[in-house]
Amino acid sequence: MIRDGKIWIANTEAGEPVYMLPNKANRHGLIAGATGTGKTITLKVMAETFSDMGVPVFLADVKGDIAGMLSPGKDSEDMQKRIAKFGLDAHGFEYHNYPTTLWDVFGKNGIQLRTTITEMGPTLLSRIMDLNELQSDILTIVFKIADDNNLALIDTKDLKSMLSYVAENGKEFAADYGHISPVSISAIQRAVVALELAGGDVFFGEPALDIRDWFTVGENGRGMIHILDSQSLINNGTLYSMFLLWMLSELFETMPEVGDLDKPKMVFFFDEAHLLFKDTPKSLLDKIEQVVKLIRSKGIGVYFVTQNPRDIPDGVLAQLGNKVQHALRAYTPSDQKAVKAAADSFRENPAFKTADVIEALGTGEAVASFLMEDGTPSVVEKVAILPPQSQMGGIDEATRDNAIKSNVLYTKYATAVDPESAFELLTRMGAEKEQAAKAEKEAAEAAKQQAKEAAAAEKAEAKAKEKEENRKKRAIKSVGTTVAGTIGREVGKKVGKQFGGKFGQTLGGNTGAQLLRGLLNTLFKG
Repeated sequence: MIRDGKIWIANTEAGEPVYMLPNKANRHGLIAGATGTGKTITLKVMAETFSDMGVPVFLADVKGDIAGMLSPGKDSEDMQKRIAKFGLDAHGFEYHNYPTTLWDVFGKNGIQLRTTITEMGPTLLSRIMDLNELQSDILTIVFKIADDNNLALIDTKDLKSMLSYVAENGKEFAADYGHISPVSISAIQRAVVALELAGGDVFFGEPALDIRDWFTVGENGRGMIHILDSQSLINNGTLYSMFLLWMLSELFETMPEVGDLDKPKMVFFFDEAHLLFKDTPKSLLDKIEQVVKLIRSKGIGVYFVTQNPRDIPDGVLAQLGNKVQHALRAYTPSDQKAVKAAADSFRENPAFKTADVIEALGTGEAVASFLMEDGTPSVVEKVAILPPQSQMGGIDEATRDNAIKSNVLYTKYATAVDPESAFELLTRMGAEKEQAAKAEKEAAEAAKQQAKEAAAAEKAEAKAKEKEENRKKRAIKSVGTTVAGTIGREVGKKVGKQFGGKFGQTLGGNTGAQLLRGLLNTLFKG
């Protein structure tokens, strides 16, 4: 609730209100405690108050019990006792719902939430896929080649097609972009397949989320509360980390530098943060730490909700100035160390021993410390958390379905679109190249066949010509023989008459024919 312009979260044992200052809310925070100790109630009270102040809120709903903010809270005997305990009637406490938009990366329990490969960028993708330095450099080159050739990278199939294209044409790209190792390309392709199996095939696509759609207010000027259903998502630390990092990076790049404002521009709550950091590559942890440090100057507050403060990496934990610690149980030596570490992170209160109080806290109780006006943490106090004004617990499927489909953003993001991008363009380019190669091969074969036919025709023509020449020679020879024989016989007759008798006729005929044939041959050869 808002009280005296401050975020009223709890009361001390003496009944004094405990506040978080709106102008320090972008210094980030932590809500920790064992299961069932009241972390979700603290989260809801804080989120409701930010919304009442006109600040948009993002919540990761891991157990499905935050969506009840869609509906007003319900009165009960227990609630009446709590209202009386805190004196809430005097400060305008009333049950009401909050403007809420439900989201889901898988599109089942909320509006589909997507981004594109291009918007994620090679740097974040490299960290998410845990690529080494060489592989990261090559992925950056692949993005550059895609950009230079107007090949949009929308989803994972675009990225896989682009990787294959670069691998096949590596020698051509080497002059402009340097050597591209096929081995590294193969490693990146395997990482992309693993990313798809982790849910990247549904997270990357169009229409991509316009982060500016989250900076909206609902009725009565309350900030919109965006709830991401993470019941399935949280089982995959890679995809959950990818979403967190992309969202914070997108905000960091989109929002202008503003420093410390009177109140945050937006506040994020990441529930079950221990799952977020579990088995996360160090490179990704370093990036998260960097973004958490820098995003404060953009007016964005980030709050991690987890079971134990030690679930948060030290580099991130050091950035969390506003802390609410619910009960921790110390059943083992390791648990005792965890309790002591949690207690040591607070500014000591001489009135009690913090570690002992943390172990003895009941449900809805906590120890808390918030940043004061000078930026230093307040002395730790034992507090009781206020009740929320919206419904505690989840919602039924009919209420969820109605909330999703009646939202103004549903029509914008519900239907997936697959625009012409790298996959389609490279597929068409490959088909055209294959068709051109086929046409070239067919043309070469046709030319070869044509040359073969021409050679055969030329050979046939030469053979026919030779045959004709031989025929002519035979004809001439035949004519010469006939003519020579006839003339020879006539000459022989005359010679025979001169020599007399049959001998003279034969001698004259043969001699005359031979002489004439020799003469004719000589004439035709000439």
